[in-house]
Amino acid sequence: MARTTKNARGLGRGLSALMSDVAADEAPKGAPKRPDLVVPIEQVQPNPDQPRRTFAEDALQDLAASIAEKGVIQPLIVRHSPRTEGAFEIVAGERRWRAAQIAKLHEIPILLRDYDDIEVLEIAIIENIQRADLNPVDEAAGYKQLMDRFGHTQDKLATALGKSRSHIANLMRLLTLPDEVQAYLVSGQISAGHARALVGHEMAVQLAREIIQRKLSVRETEQLAKKGPAIKKRSVPGAPVPKDADTVQIENELSATLGMKVTIDHPTGSEGGKMVIGYKSLDQLDDLLRALSGG
Repeated sequence: MARTTKNARGLGRGLSALMSDVAADEAPKGAPKRPDLVVPIEQVQPNPDQPRRTFAEDALQDLAASIAEKGVIQPLIVRHSPRTEGAFEIVAGERRWRAAQIAKLHEIPILLRDYDDIEVLEIAIIENIQRADLNPVDEAAGYKQLMDRFGHTQDKLATALGKSRSHIANLMRLLTLPDEVQAYLVSGQISAGHARALVGHEMAVQLAREIIQRKLSVRETEQLAKKGPAIKKRSVPGAPVPKDADTVQIENELSATLGMKVTIDHPTGSEGGKMVIGYKSLDQLDDLLRALSGG
């Protein structure tokens, strides 16, 4: 049976070690990894907690045709099933398992690992982030999960995943956009470049609609964001002045790094201002004090 974890963050092996297995799972077809075992396909079960719920039927059919001709090149990563005696639970490679069933394979190669529940979830998130067809919002949500659930920092993720820290920070800022704008990004109606220009803008939804209607380029979107949409809101006397995009960007980055709400009040034209950090518990306050003291 798979061992259970006492470590809430599930980082016994470390993120780099978990990444090495995902990298091996995605190795080029010319460099297949030798399997630990070849087992009957009915002994292999999907992970019920797998974050990915949809598999494109056309892509599965193409993969099944390849498997029918050449077999499963890369073994699936599995662990002993914590639910069914004698069975194996998929950690990475569910697409190959589904395609192998379509191709009517009777056996499948596996790499057997001793992962706990936390590590299985962590690898599932990493595997999803590495997908070529992942949209920017889902990719950003994956990074946020790794940070919120496992305590990873943007720097640690950047190193382990082979991404730049700015790439991760810029994507995570997209999660601050209104839901409607995120939906346009997921559907491909606007690009990540369009969306970045709208981060922190008080009229992001109206701007996004205008971008789609007028089919604006990213450069045109940046110019539009500076002057506002064609139809502007009437100014209300005494209403607060909206923050500039740079201030909002800094707030979002600090919030993502600290895991706490950060608000910056920097009056236009002044050199000084104030920054407010909100914490939800005394534990968060202790974490903040340690971060500020370098502990």
